[in-house]
Amino acid sequence: MQPGGRLKIKDLLRSNSVGSEVTAKGWVRTKRGNKNVAFIALNDGSTINNIQVVVEVSNFNEELLKQITTGACLKVVGTLVESVGSGQSVEMLAKEIEIYGTADANTYPLQKKGHSLEFLREIAHLRPRTNTFGAVLRIRHAMAYAIHKYFNDRGFFYLHTPIITGSDAEGAGAMFQVTTLDLNNPPRTEDGKIDYTQDFFGKSTNLTVSGQLEGELGAMALSEIYTFGPTFRAENSNTPRHLAEFWMIEPEMAFYEIVDNMNLAEDFLKNLIQYALDNCMEDLEFLNKMYDEELIERLKFVVSNDFVRLPYTEAIDILMASGHKFEFPVSWGLDLQSEHERYLVEKHFMKPVILTDYPKEIKAFYMKQNPDGKTVRAMDVLFPKIGEIIGGSQREENYEKLMDRITELEIPEKDMWWYLDTRRFGTAPHSGFGLGFERLLLFVTGMGNIRDVIPFPRTPNTAEF
Repeated sequence: MQPGGRLKIKDLLRSNSVGSEVTAKGWVRTKRGNKNVAFIALNDGSTINNIQVVVEVSNFNEELLKQITTGACLKVVGTLVESVGSGQSVEMLAKEIEIYGTADANTYPLQKKGHSLEFLREIAHLRPRTNTFGAVLRIRHAMAYAIHKYFNDRGFFYLHTPIITGSDAEGAGAMFQVTTLDLNNPPRTEDGKIDYTQDFFGKSTNLTVSGQLEGELGAMALSEIYTFGPTFRAENSNTPRHLAEFWMIEPEMAFYEIVDNMNLAEDFLKNLIQYALDNCMEDLEFLNKMYDEELIERLKFVVSNDFVRLPYTEAIDILMASGHKFEFPVSWGLDLQSEHERYLVEKHFMKPVILTDYPKEIKAFYMKQNPDGKTVRAMDVLFPKIGEIIGGSQREENYEKLMDRITELEIPEKDMWWYLDTRRFGTAPHSGFGLGFERLLLFVTGMGNIRDVIPFPRTPNTAEF
């Protein structure tokens, strides 16, 4: 029982308390009927299903009933009765109705009709009230819970890594700057550059692109940690796969080598997808029907198949021998594009694929170098429809090799002294990976655009809500 005697609609729909008086509160999805009886579909977000409220018109004030339109918020007290219609076992026979908030039918934008996903992005403050976004947000919650549960059950510790940082973990350079300086008149050094010693932190700082480097520090003390927090990329990308603000899950594990890392990533993904199948089926069935008829079948397929494990060099050979005409070129030393990754998964192997041993030139400085001097112990997990869903590696624990790579890439040593210290004081083999939360949600929900799996998307020229 909720405050005020309310029962959530998901609980009412599976209740066997027929004949008892109950209280429901929620928003009107639809109202239909005739001069004698009205039927109100009420939803409170606890389930994709509505409860039908049957209203005997003669028992209620006419003016009150006129105010009950799509979008209005109601409290309904009534008797739970067996439903005479199909689709649900119970409905409510209304005794009392209180209107918490009306919704003018002329201005409320979510009337009973189809709305494009593009239009709904323009009213992101209201789109959670639609079936689609109610389903997506419930699944998003379930996946966040499943992630914490997975790691907690396996003895990992949740580490909060900084959102404001002075390092660029990826070396990508596309970072949002954080400053309290007066942008109209910033202090300057003698040579005319901005004097960041006068800024809040006494140095130039940015929003983080990854919690990985700090996560490694935690792993070198606690053995197994994971991060789960917001990350930021200031890339001017308007693709269906990019956000400027998104969430990342980054486990880091001491004493894990690359095979241990792959084993964890595969088990982790299968566990999450199985959790969605076990706990979100009504929402998945709706999304399967509305957006992606192969969704549930694809989720079950991933859970039931072992992932193929393949060196990058063999993947290049397969792609070059395929005869397939790719938009982007394929040759050893080039990074794979989404079309190449999806070809391997969807056409060649017809299974998820973990690619390993990439050329070191296309991977980050911290990845462990292989004895061949050309490749590193990277691993990317490739999924159908998505392409890369996880990227990770065994980390370079050798101080000299890491130092050589930092020098080679001209990364300022003064910014990395603390990271290098972990290789000087009690170094150990360790590994980790990153899972983009919204990438996972694209796969689990079957939605086609990453802007539709986060409540309030942040993209170029979009920070409205």
